[in-house]
Amino acid sequence: MAPRPRIELRKLLFVLPNLFTVSSIFCGFYAITLCVGEASGEQLYRAALLIFFATFFDAFDGRVARLTRTQSEFGMHLDSLADVVSFGVAPGLLAYKWGLAPLGTTGVLLAFIFPACGALRLARFNVLASREGPHHAPSAFFVGLPIPVAAAMLISLVIAHHKHFGRAVIHHYWVGLLVVGLGLLMVSNVRFRTFKDVGFSRKSALVFLLILAAGVMVATRARASFALVGYVGAYVVLGLVEELYRQSKALRRRGEDESAEEDEEDLLPAEEDEEVYS
Repeated sequence: MAPRPRIELRKLLFVLPNLFTVSSIFCGFYAITLCVGEASGEQLYRAALLIFFATFFDAFDGRVARLTRTQSEFGMHLDSLADVVSFGVAPGLLAYKWGLAPLGTTGVLLAFIFPACGALRLARFNVLASREGPHHAPSAFFVGLPIPVAAAMLISLVIAHHKHFGRAVIHHYWVGLLVVGLGLLMVSNVRFRTFKDVGFSRKSALVFLLILAAGVMVATRARASFALVGYVGAYVVLGLVEELYRQSKALRRRGEDESAEEDEEDLLPAEEDEEVYS
């Protein structure tokens, strides 16, 4: 009797994080099928929810890989491909159907900016990650707005305004401006916090509770979906404010360095004159 083939647990562990990634692709693909054709407001709402669930699968695949120590270059590239589908193409099509379709070809071009910039950002991320290796220490900042956050900004607005689909509440040009702005932030050099360097302490716990309380207040006074808009919007604003602060600090430092160099140059001729007349 031939012995049964042994199942290696290590190989199964490598499959586990990829299952989360493939589940994210499924959510994005399903969202795309809901957006094609004459999509109703209810279909767009369900598509936005599917992309929202895809963010959970995307958040857990990397954590599962780190917990099981199964990080690999294959998983990194698979995750990027999944992000292009679930957080690039699907939200771009959703934005087109939701608020850009009346603009015709212009709406198509505006909606295309979102997945195009998302793909460029992911390609840049893969190049930087391949240089550092799969086991590099996690950075405290993202370079450019992460594509899941940009997608979350779009879908949170769709979820919050799904009852107003087709009404004048949603202005087409505002949607186009938002899509272009998010796309440019993704390919920019603006740094956004990863919060991976934040340890557990009384201060961090207090800040977390205050943020949670603010979300609960917004959810009870308005709708729960507006709390998601507030959270994502606050994250984007935080990154922009910190970047402006860093740039102003760098300009101030550069100005001080230039003034110090000018002071040194002003002193040089006097020293030379002393040498000539001595």
